[in-house]
Amino acid sequence: MCCESKRRFLLLYATQKGQAKAIAEEIWQQAGAHGLEADMHCISEMDKYNLETEKDPVVIVISTTGTGDPPDTARKFVKKIQDKTLPPDHFAHLQYGLLGLGDSEYMLFCNGGRTVDRRLQELGAQHFYDTGLADDSVGLELVVDPWIDGLWFALKEALQLQKEKEGMKNAVGLVSSSLPTAPHAVCELKLSSEVQNLKLEDEGARDSDVLSQKLNDIRLVAPAGDTEPSLVHSVPPVSQSALNIPALPPEYIEVEFQDTPGENPHLSSLISEGTTFEVPVARAVQLTREDAIKTALLLELDITDTAFEYQPGDAFCVICPNNVIEVEELLHILGLFGKGDDFVCVKVKQGTKKKGASRPQHIPERSTLKFILTWCLEIRAIPKKAFLRALVECTSDAGEKRRLQELCSRQGASDYACFIRDSNVCLLDLLHAFPSCKPSLSLLIEHLPKLQARSYSVSSSNLYQPGRLCFVFNVVELPAGPSRPVSRKGVCTGWLAELVAPLLHHSKNSLDTKGESSSTEKISIFPRPNNAFHLPADPSVPFIMVGPGTGISPFIGFLQHRQKLREQHTDWKFGETWLFFGCRHHDRDYLFKQLRCFLENGTLTHLKVCFSRDYSTAEVAPPKYVQDVLRLCAKEVARVLLKERGYFYVCGDKKHMADDVSDAVVDILSMEMEVDKLEAMKILAMLRDAKRFLQDVWS
Repeated sequence: MCCESKRRFLLLYATQKGQAKAIAEEIWQQAGAHGLEADMHCISEMDKYNLETEKDPVVIVISTTGTGDPPDTARKFVKKIQDKTLPPDHFAHLQYGLLGLGDSEYMLFCNGGRTVDRRLQELGAQHFYDTGLADDSVGLELVVDPWIDGLWFALKEALQLQKEKEGMKNAVGLVSSSLPTAPHAVCELKLSSEVQNLKLEDEGARDSDVLSQKLNDIRLVAPAGDTEPSLVHSVPPVSQSALNIPALPPEYIEVEFQDTPGENPHLSSLISEGTTFEVPVARAVQLTREDAIKTALLLELDITDTAFEYQPGDAFCVICPNNVIEVEELLHILGLFGKGDDFVCVKVKQGTKKKGASRPQHIPERSTLKFILTWCLEIRAIPKKAFLRALVECTSDAGEKRRLQELCSRQGASDYACFIRDSNVCLLDLLHAFPSCKPSLSLLIEHLPKLQARSYSVSSSNLYQPGRLCFVFNVVELPAGPSRPVSRKGVCTGWLAELVAPLLHHSKNSLDTKGESSSTEKISIFPRPNNAFHLPADPSVPFIMVGPGTGISPFIGFLQHRQKLREQHTDWKFGETWLFFGCRHHDRDYLFKQLRCFLENGTLTHLKVCFSRDYSTAEVAPPKYVQDVLRLCAKEVARVLLKERGYFYVCGDKKHMADDVSDAVVDILSMEMEVDKLEAMKILAMLRDAKRFLQDVWS
């Protein structure tokens, strides 16, 4: 290949938080070593590529966001290919391979990738390589790494077949130029699915995109008597293995300190999603008792003087900073303590080998050092393997260097999963664990993702409380552990709790809007409308709400809205409403005891409540969880869903509740319709497709 020009393929990525882009960049970096050239673009840059005329193979890396949606960067592309007027052979010329990223904790796993994959197939495109679906809940690298390994063979085969077809076409063209035209068959490209599992050792390709750590290099061996691995210690076989570690990502950012003062950019400049609003916190209430396992807070925002609009069921995002103490600690470790207020200029490093290098959009060209670390970078992000690989070069201690190499290597994949990903280790944890590691600020900007705004469900109705926006959240607690030396609170919930502490009311379980505290505290928010999680358009349609814990939040808005509609439209017919709520203890974390007010005025038809940790002396133990109560109401649930064509809403924790609720509904449908579970699952899927079974869940 060294004597031939590199063969091109088109590489597209669609990313929400940077994962898909990082993987695409890894593919781009490895391509050269295989004699290939990746023409890489974000899928949104439709002026830079054209699939309608693309002759070379196409590789697509695409993530999933929300409840199974393609990422924002892919919306225009998806809309374009979903045009129903396109003929079924629109992409008959196209060969592609697709890698989808998702999280199986959510219902529609990898649906962003599946949607694009399915539509390309419908329009005649052909796979030259099997689709890969990577699961973030168990580790993307478990699928991503072998998928990339097999990609090179599949690409070369596809390009070779393309070359042969072009040669044959040219030869036929020379002959047929003197003959009458006749139809001819074009063979389809179908490569075996076994390509994905092919090994490349015999091609010698691995040596060019990974560095082999030889056995005679320094090894980090656990101290005598310590037979268990940890974040900082390895044991055989990893400690005695030659390592395959990723290629070193090219540096591309340069940071210059400046003497001239200035002003930091406004927070709104960091947000690309739309208009931001700076609004005061009008009221804060602690809904749980002090001895509750979790602390739940209700915040009421004053949006009177803004153009902020919402419907019950919508979500919105809060722009939040990193913890002040953690930022100061990071500055100290970086050797920049005392320089946090100095202005820096961030620009692309001259002569960088990174293709299309540019300053990340979330990093201002000029700001203070502290502004970047506080508002721009997700310093709590779990470090990716590419970041670990870069940190190796910043580590002076040989033993620490070896351990970081192990953690980013193929051989150390299980250690990475256990001690970094599953332990939610962040950069600060790593720098404490490996004290000789001294990264530069530019390296942090290159590898830490954007600090994301946090999304919350609206817990109010603009009809019921004009000019007010309420939301409810638990203050997230992250306990200390073997890989995390100190306990921490959630980035946003911890900041909000500290912010509103001076005006916090302990009048728990209050839906009353009186007794407001005057507050000068403001937060920046922007809307994130939900396209489906809304009340039925027809008020006569009945609906069921399932929301244990803070999952009740959007349903408070539903009920407030319904109450106002009943007051304003006495001649309307309203369908029955069911609410299933659960918590641990009746006295400690029953978030809204005033729900009975909705029951008494007729807004809520049925209220079913359960308490999972309360001791009962009853002969027959009461149900502990919402899914148990649902099963007790099986006939009514089936009637609302099937006979009356009602809606079913679920909000709350995905991992420990939403799946169990779905299972309960399947059991109810199976029992009441007298069908097997497979058929019941199909019925539930139909309800989802009809937007009558709706979820707003988080993991």
